[in-house]
Amino acid sequence: MIQIQGAVLERIGAPRPYSESRPISVVDVELDDPRDDELLVRIETAGVCHSDLSVVDGNRVRPVPMLLGHEAAGIVERFGDGSTAERDGVRVGDRVVLVFLPRCGHCTACATEGLTPCEPGSAANNAGTLLGGGIRLHRHRDPIYHHLGVSGFATHAVVNRASAVPVPRDVPPHVAALLGCAVLTGGGAVLNVGDPRPGQSVAVVGLGGVGMAAVITALTYRDVRVIGVDQLPEKLAAAQALGAHETYTPAQVAAAGIKAPVVIEAVGHPAALETAVALTAPGGRTITVGLPPPTARISLSPLGFVAEGRSLIGSYLGSAVPSRDIPRFVALWREGRLPVEALVSSSVRLGDINEAMDHLADGTAVRQLVDLA
Repeated sequence: MIQIQGAVLERIGAPRPYSESRPISVVDVELDDPRDDELLVRIETAGVCHSDLSVVDGNRVRPVPMLLGHEAAGIVERFGDGSTAERDGVRVGDRVVLVFLPRCGHCTACATEGLTPCEPGSAANNAGTLLGGGIRLHRHRDPIYHHLGVSGFATHAVVNRASAVPVPRDVPPHVAALLGCAVLTGGGAVLNVGDPRPGQSVAVVGLGGVGMAAVITALTYRDVRVIGVDQLPEKLAAAQALGAHETYTPAQVAAAGIKAPVVIEAVGHPAALETAVALTAPGGRTITVGLPPPTARISLSPLGFVAEGRSLIGSYLGSAVPSRDIPRFVALWREGRLPVEALVSSSVRLGDINEAMDHLADGTAVRQLVDLA
């Protein structure tokens, strides 16, 4: 067991601003030694994502207290006794990307090659445990739940081998961390579901970290026009700076009558999904990766899906298989075609995590990184 420092969500649904209500405490926590098929990872960098905020604000109810953070990268320091991790391609000293949906590789869902989430992995995430079962975090002998198998807002983490994908050491930690969620989710939706053809256009509704990752991934395709849609002018300007060919507010894109064969919704809000569906051309695909509250509802006419041959497709984690897709994104980054660094809007200290949640809720941040190195 070692002593670590981590950001623990003490209660769900605290009022904003979080800088005043302070639902997250940065405290000392006991971290158990890794067990079979588990790794001890020294966290270098962690991204602040809406999936963290959705637990803080109660849109995704999880057990608390919970050590948050699910988009992170770090260095492997130790294996559990009897671990097969080294034989599985991970060594002490490796930099690893931590991913928030471990895949057991054996269930029916894993056989879909990313189409559906791993069943045991999803069950463990909902319960706040690791994939192999159990909890490794404690405070005064009381359990602290894991967030999506990672709990990356901490100096160290113990994770299941399935939650870690090694990357070459020349991939810096601020790039590696974003590969595990923003890029896998937004970029994966482009690669694995959208897969635009030359001459087509891709529209991305919602230009946060996931949406911007979809933009830069779509820009790696030859002869594909990329359209960004967001309510905030600063987000539209940022998408233009990254190379988006056209940018609009939802009202502007509706008034212009623009249609695209591939449309990705990356907000998790009913109005955004309705905008995305309206943007979709006949024969096209609306791909939704945002996670709205369970009670959210949309209003759509089903006629267009039949009469125009359109599809509405859900894509969790970009329909990705992390061990397969992260190396694809690394290759694009190395070629200079995927500027992952450009997604970073600011760096924050672990002690400022409540304020970081406010910035995320305000919509002013693309990706804030917590520097833990």
